[in-house]
Amino acid sequence: MKNKFNKGQGIAMLVVIALILGGLAYYTSIILSSTGVGEDKSIKLGLDLAGGVSITYQVEDDNPTAEQMSDTIYKLQKRVESYSTEASVYQEGDDRITVEIPGVTDANAILEELGKPGSLEFQTSDGNTFMTGDMVADAQATSYQNNMGNKEFIVELTLTEEGATVFGDVTSANVGKNLPIVYDDQVISNPTVNEAITGGKAQITGMESYEQAEALASSIRIGSLSLQLSELRSNVVGAQLGSAAISSSLKAAAIGLAIVMLFMIIVYFVPGVAASIALAIYTCLVVATIYLFEITLTLPGIAGIILSIGMAVDANVIIFARIREEIASGKSVGTSMDIGFKKAMSAIIDGNVTTLIAAAVLGLLGSGTVKGFAYTLAIGIILSMFTALFVTRIILNALFAVGLRAEKLYGRSKERKPFRLVEHRGIFFAISIVVIAAGFIGMGVHASNGKALNYSLDFIGGTSTTVPFDKSYTIEEIDADMVPLVEAITGDSDVQTTQVQGSNQVIFKTRNLTLDEREQLNQTFVDKYGVDDKEIQSESISSTISSEMRTDALKAVLIAVICMLIYIWFRFSDARFAVSAILALVHDVLVVLTCYALMRISVGSTFIACMLTIIGYSINDTIVIFDRIRENMKGIKVKDSNDLREIANKSLTQTLSRSINTSITTFIMVFMLWLLGVATIRDFSLPLMVGLISGSYSSVCIATQLWFVFKRKIGKHKIADPQN
Repeated sequence: MKNKFNKGQGIAMLVVIALILGGLAYYTSIILSSTGVGEDKSIKLGLDLAGGVSITYQVEDDNPTAEQMSDTIYKLQKRVESYSTEASVYQEGDDRITVEIPGVTDANAILEELGKPGSLEFQTSDGNTFMTGDMVADAQATSYQNNMGNKEFIVELTLTEEGATVFGDVTSANVGKNLPIVYDDQVISNPTVNEAITGGKAQITGMESYEQAEALASSIRIGSLSLQLSELRSNVVGAQLGSAAISSSLKAAAIGLAIVMLFMIIVYFVPGVAASIALAIYTCLVVATIYLFEITLTLPGIAGIILSIGMAVDANVIIFARIREEIASGKSVGTSMDIGFKKAMSAIIDGNVTTLIAAAVLGLLGSGTVKGFAYTLAIGIILSMFTALFVTRIILNALFAVGLRAEKLYGRSKERKPFRLVEHRGIFFAISIVVIAAGFIGMGVHASNGKALNYSLDFIGGTSTTVPFDKSYTIEEIDADMVPLVEAITGDSDVQTTQVQGSNQVIFKTRNLTLDEREQLNQTFVDKYGVDDKEIQSESISSTISSEMRTDALKAVLIAVICMLIYIWFRFSDARFAVSAILALVHDVLVVLTCYALMRISVGSTFIACMLTIIGYSINDTIVIFDRIRENMKGIKVKDSNDLREIANKSLTQTLSRSINTSITTFIMVFMLWLLGVATIRDFSLPLMVGLISGSYSSVCIATQLWFVFKRKIGKHKIADPQN
């Protein structure tokens, strides 16, 4: 899109942009002002910010096995994700399962909608059971247009491998007959077999409405649990963190955003002004999109948004650097703007599409917080590309049209002698090896004492202590007075607290406590607060991140990495680019892991979000440099490794200012979050800052150097090195 605005059109466009920004800002302010206030919250908030419903089920089966409990918890987790990706399910004691769903206040409505977990059987027409609910992997309501153009509502069943075999045999022998589906001795559907179903997929047709199809699918899903459950108790629980958590995070976002805008204007002048306006629009669009798509927002989610604001500047920095290069080559400002956007396009698209691939895989295959993170990441990527490639361009063209055309208002890149970064690759590799080795040594030392990493309740479970006080306390009072007492007795710096609404009960979740520690903790509450010792309840609880969820997360990350590798290989037509980028990504993950190991930062649900954020950031940073290498290699015949070395050093030097400026803007946002945030968010922000530094370091000092080594030594035609 060339600059075609005249002065009048430029003024009109700026007025339109101002009106759009004003409208978005007003809409966003309404959403944020009502968040966490009253019954009807604009944005769905997680348990940590707004509380929700806690339902505890009693297992009716005698002596359930650990495998049955684990399987039931996992299936319940997948079931309640329809309410919120941030819902959690964990074991309490030996035979109870607790479900916590954020953002709702009516336990009875959830119980009615969720349904009572019971026995599900598939029977023949003469009443013989041939298949049970645990052979159903999933059931979903859907619709389609039939040949007459009418909408049909159906339930699609996905069977397990065992279920597919059994179902195929029975349907083959019962074509034309009914096969009743029985839930708790009640026939909930009586479909007729039209043909043999042998592929592990089946459809139940004849639903009158989508609601009827969804009700049947829901009953089948909840009936596919390994164990039968009955409601033991249900409560509405308060937020785990005080209102200060939201206000301090919003304050950090506002201050960080202002600093980033000021930085952009000082460094890039008129383009910086355009980027700042686009960044404000981007921020409003992110908030509005989260609200419209009803994405549950937790404290790590807020941190993720704040981080994405810093990363959203990245595309603008790439474009502005290109514009300055074109101006330095002697072209006019208008021509340089047009060429700058065109040349920056491939780097922006490749970097963001690579991260978007990861988000898509994580969203499809992940569960729990991983799925929620993927949604937020995808929204941030799409909106940042839109604002950088379209909004920033329109604003910049409008500013140019109204008379801001002087070259000094845009700047020009300075000719720099290439930094000899490739020659020092041995030093860079050694530094990384030492840092990562320190992390493994630290984990080894701590492993000898029982825990390689400082795992929180989310990963290893612990003890839940419910204390009935004689009056209601605020979250701030609990954090200031009671939590330090619990920490002193348990030695646990990651105590989680939850208030039970409608009562004076407070739930304290800590690491696993011995019987003596439980008695000491109970006595402390009796002595200091006059609590009745007999009314204090203590139960062992399992991790909220089950082994199946961890497996899902690991599987999703591995598949995402493979997909990114294939995409980079395809786009750059060279597997060495892809392998180098992935190794740099692994490097950053290990460096952040070292941070967790040596600083003993609590490894909880935010750990997964932190690692996923670093993966997205690292790959984006590396792709930009590789894009410049690809461009500089066009039309050049590489004779020996000296030529290859010069190309690599030149590309690194050309993109160095972009790498530094993007890192600064992103670091500012996270640093403000660390500086002003509550303790929980600081444990998330600190390793993120380490990851940002590592991501920039690996892109500049590791990834390109690895590519140089691979390019020189691996392939059909090895490149000679005259220096060796």
